[in-house]
Amino acid sequence: MADNQAALASGVDPAGDAARRRNVPAPPAQAQRPEPDEKKIHGKKEASFLDVLDQWEFIIAPIIFTAFAVFTRLWKIGLSPIVTWDEAHFGKFGSHYIKRELFFDVHPPLGKILVGFSGVLAGYNGSFEFKSGETYPEELNYTFMRAFNAFWGILCVPLAYFTARELNLKRPAVWLVTLMVLCENSYTTISRFILLDSMLLFGTVATVFCWSKFHRQQKESFEPLWFFWLFMTGLSLGFVCSIKLVGLFVTALVGLYTIEDLWNKFGDTKMPVAELASHVAARVVGLIIVPFLVYLLAFALHFAILTRSGPGDAQMSSLFQANLEGSEIGRNSPLEVAIGSKVTLKNMGYGGGLLHSHVQTYPEGSTQQQVTCYHHKDANNEWFFYPNRREPDYDPEAEPRMIGNGDTVRLIHAMTGRNLHTHDISAPVTKSQKEVSCYGNLTIGDDKDHWEIDIVRDVSSRDKSKLRTLTTAFRLRNPVMGCYLRAANVNLPQWGFKQIEVTCDKNNNPRDTFTHWNIEAHTNEKLPPGDPGKYKSPFFHDFIHLNVAMMTSNNALVPDPDKQDDLASQWWQWPILNVGLRMCGWDDKIVKYFLLGNPFVYWVSTASLGVVGLLTAWYILRWRRGFKDLTTDDIDQIHYSGLYPALGWFLHYLPFVVMARVTYVHHYYPALYFAILTLGFLVDWTLRNQKKLVSYSIYAVLYTVIIGLYIYFIPICWGMTGSNQQYKYMKWFDTWRISD
Repeated sequence: MADNQAALASGVDPAGDAARRRNVPAPPAQAQRPEPDEKKIHGKKEASFLDVLDQWEFIIAPIIFTAFAVFTRLWKIGLSPIVTWDEAHFGKFGSHYIKRELFFDVHPPLGKILVGFSGVLAGYNGSFEFKSGETYPEELNYTFMRAFNAFWGILCVPLAYFTARELNLKRPAVWLVTLMVLCENSYTTISRFILLDSMLLFGTVATVFCWSKFHRQQKESFEPLWFFWLFMTGLSLGFVCSIKLVGLFVTALVGLYTIEDLWNKFGDTKMPVAELASHVAARVVGLIIVPFLVYLLAFALHFAILTRSGPGDAQMSSLFQANLEGSEIGRNSPLEVAIGSKVTLKNMGYGGGLLHSHVQTYPEGSTQQQVTCYHHKDANNEWFFYPNRREPDYDPEAEPRMIGNGDTVRLIHAMTGRNLHTHDISAPVTKSQKEVSCYGNLTIGDDKDHWEIDIVRDVSSRDKSKLRTLTTAFRLRNPVMGCYLRAANVNLPQWGFKQIEVTCDKNNNPRDTFTHWNIEAHTNEKLPPGDPGKYKSPFFHDFIHLNVAMMTSNNALVPDPDKQDDLASQWWQWPILNVGLRMCGWDDKIVKYFLLGNPFVYWVSTASLGVVGLLTAWYILRWRRGFKDLTTDDIDQIHYSGLYPALGWFLHYLPFVVMARVTYVHHYYPALYFAILTLGFLVDWTLRNQKKLVSYSIYAVLYTVIIGLYIYFIPICWGMTGSNQQYKYMKWFDTWRISD
């Protein structure tokens, strides 16, 4: 540049000079002398230790966090040798799997199958009854079974770390989220026992992680990683829903995200229709079909393992029971039913029970003897078929008269001798239908004791003229009232022992399975034995039947006004940590555990939900006024890293606000995880543009408080020995019943 300037200053005309020169190729430019290679001269420059740590932090940090999780979840895990809290339920369910005995529970089977699997790995034979407060026998390695459950709680910590990274939080905020999951006392405690909660929490955390990974692949649609994380999200959804139906709440979160995502793609007019259809199809397969197949597989395993008769038989259809080892259903039962036969009648609606009566009467209405449906087998479920009152009385010495389609009979309750009866009185709960009672006896009664057999179908024959054991589905119509005997899983109040209401419905709907009945048990010495149990019950029928029974029983778990449940709590108490839960007796001689969260994590995460809402409203108002505060990346960060976790909290919390069933503090734990993610976003958003000194100082205070309070309350997680009075220092509020 200096030479050119000098030439111009001397008055030389470069253009003119160029015009006078011949058009001769210019000589090749002189090659630039290469700079000496410092690495070859002085050797490769070593990276500093801090640089190495920074480069490999994404591996080193989760390993360290996981190591602490292993320690905190496993330390002294076998200290208490007694059956603690709901170990009485889930340990017993695991025993049934080991013994292969059919049982019933309100939760899907996968978690309980895993509990049973842990028992097999521990060498347990399934013989222990898991009575609450009972000491474990020496031959049962309960420590291993607890450690197996703790494994799922441990995995939540590294998954929380990688989820926070995928949500695009800065490193200090990633550590904050991970630390809150690691140092959440309630998560530590709940992971240390034979329960389903650690598996449920793992499934929830894994689903959010896979969803966040899938979201980060949106610009790489239909690439291998995109497909991988789509199907991993589906597998996680299937897993968590197969543990507890609470998994449907995180399924709803992923579903709302998917609807929004497809709606945005639908609005992209440049996207070919074929590509849009491929997006829809991929999500249907990955997020609907795959989870459903996982859920189906859990029940297929359930039915494949539980092949023996057990305490849950009555919740399944009669045909299903007839194929269980050791079941008396269908064994040597006469195939066809006759007058004089003693039977039990099973309602064929999903979740249906056995027609039942007892000496107790209705407190209102007719005040006659109650008729209900009941899932447990006892003598009050037995009925005799008798002739109607217009025919000759039953003669035990006469030849048996078979019952067929269209016949009119009476049903006599075996224990009380009263007739199954209905009348023009409203049912106690379903007022639009008629009350069914037991009334009179063999000689006292009227035509409202009569029931006409209406055969719907028979799985063993196309001949619907005969009433057969197990295989015939039939309705019972009262000719006088013109109504059909029905049991629709409506529970009676406490005076009816919460059993299922039986009514008489005037709606003539042959497809209403709650009006369908079958003969389950059948005895008649005058009839030859048969083998009606050789017919199989279809898998999908059993699958639907069991799921309806689960949901019906779950809805029936309502607070009993006549009993005080000291462990139950209200939904409003959870986010403010108003209450904890004693997991065992409080005697000085036993190890005591108190289910309570880290106060800072609870209170600040709850506050963050409101703050994120206000922050969003603030930016919306400023945007409406024309301010351009946020870039597109900023909006996406608030949307997916702030609002979606807050929505996840709402979806997991609101159902417990509106549902009538009894609730406990552990029902809040999946929602708490979303509150933790929301808090992580809020802190990250607030501090990401601050000076490092200010930011690091605040993070240091947060880390210190979280760890400090966790250690302060760690005795409630690891077990309190001796007098509970020595732990009085942790009782900040009267509702925290740690020492009294």
